[in-house]
Amino acid sequence: MAADLVGRKVAVIVTIGGDVAALAAKAATSTLPVVFTVATDPVRSGLVSNLHRPGGNLTGSSGYQAELEPKRLGLLRELRPDTIIGVLVNPNAPYIDAQLNDIRSAAADIGREVVILNASTIAEIDAAFATLRQMHVAALSVAIDAFFFDRATQIVVLAARHGLTALYFRREFAAVGGLMSYGTNADEGYRVLGVYAGRILKGEEPGDLPIQLPTKFELVINSSTARALGIDVPSTLIARADEVLE
Repeated sequence: MAADLVGRKVAVIVTIGGDVAALAAKAATSTLPVVFTVATDPVRSGLVSNLHRPGGNLTGSSGYQAELEPKRLGLLRELRPDTIIGVLVNPNAPYIDAQLNDIRSAAADIGREVVILNASTIAEIDAAFATLRQMHVAALSVAIDAFFFDRATQIVVLAARHGLTALYFRREFAAVGGLMSYGTNADEGYRVLGVYAGRILKGEEPGDLPIQLPTKFELVINSSTARALGIDVPSTLIARADEVLE
């Protein structure tokens, strides 16, 4: 699809869908401007060489912040101080090595043992939840990944079926019944796509436009799900929430 756009000689390519789409566009052209939104560090993934002056033909926004992993695990520890935490990751993600390093470092920071579960297909998601049940792991953090976002309903249903205290990376998970989410505001990144595409169409070079980092982080709690699971969310956590869904 990226090669097709290059063949059509479009004025600018905009990518949505995380690192996979952005990396595909980068591989397809070194001249056409590309504006991306990704969830990870674009320097570490090789998309750009510098956040402030990306150089080359790519720019955009990144929702990646290293402190999010310890924050997520810390939130789960507040809810379930008595259990090992499972973390669901996609082993085929292009940023998986860096992501695993962040997760393990975050676990060490809060002094908590984590179990890594791999899933890159629908069947493997089902199998991962079965493994959690066998290991008596009651808390789950779903790591940032476009595939998991696409399978949000499946994951939320499985978490409820197994009675898991689960934390997600996007508000949309909580909106479809997930217990809690903590992450960046996706609308910020989408706005950057439009603004930067417009500036490039007016003559600016993508390599001169700095990568935009998130300024807003959202904690969303679904109180209906908490009641259904019999989870007593501390009032201090409710008070810190940006949104409580009924």
